[in-house]
Amino acid sequence: MKKFLKTYLPFTRAGMQSATAYRVNFLAWFMGDIMYCLVMYYVWRAVFASSGQSSFNGFTMTDMTVFLFISNITRYITESDGSYDVGEEIRDGNIAMRLIKPVSFDMTFLFTELGFKILTFLMIFVPMVIGVEIYKSIAFGKVMFHIGTFAAYMLSLVMSYLFSFYMNVCFGFMAFFLKNLWGFNMLKGSILRFVSGAVIPLALLPDTLRQVLEWLPFSTQVYTPAMIYMEKYVGWELAFRLGIQALWVTGFCLLSQLILSAAMRHVTVQGG
Repeated sequence: MKKFLKTYLPFTRAGMQSATAYRVNFLAWFMGDIMYCLVMYYVWRAVFASSGQSSFNGFTMTDMTVFLFISNITRYITESDGSYDVGEEIRDGNIAMRLIKPVSFDMTFLFTELGFKILTFLMIFVPMVIGVEIYKSIAFGKVMFHIGTFAAYMLSLVMSYLFSFYMNVCFGFMAFFLKNLWGFNMLKGSILRFVSGAVIPLALLPDTLRQVLEWLPFSTQVYTPAMIYMEKYVGWELAFRLGIQALWVTGFCLLSQLILSAAMRHVTVQGG
């Protein structure tokens, strides 16, 4: 373990240095997400007001407000740039230098991203969660924070990030064959926002569509952690959802290794 950390922790430090070097862009991106949450809040408030109903499929306006901010910060901290980074290195030829180094290909990307995620967690995630908990306490008239629920959410959050990372690495390996993934990355991001439950809670969708999306792996990235945080999943259902997440993480980790092995037989360098 000591040798492993000594090998890969420098990549984490490099990721943190990169994030601080572009801190204005870092904060601007976050402020854009906050604006998105506020816009969606007023949209949903108008929907509830015009419908005359106090809840939709178990979601009150208070629930929807919590979901908007928690799902957004969950998506923000679990999103991975793996597909973009891998695709760009294949396109410009830097992949050749990475492949000849005596380190694990995917671990170098993972630990580099962890540097960025650590800063995101401390500077954005913690203040956002504190703000949500203050809002919940005011809305319900009592402290609603439960350490057990939050621990389950954090476990789910870690698995959500690992799933997102390995899924994006798998997608990024397509660049070995397609050479450029910029357009596909844009399309993937738009689709994922919907199918992961980041735009609309899956519980509000028609039953058939909801059931299909809940069984697909993408709902584990945002929807599952958010529902755990809101205590919509408890008891055996909570354990089941966490187990499903663990299976998808394992599956995509193994799939990434298989795709990499196949891609190595087709690698060509365009730049460098």
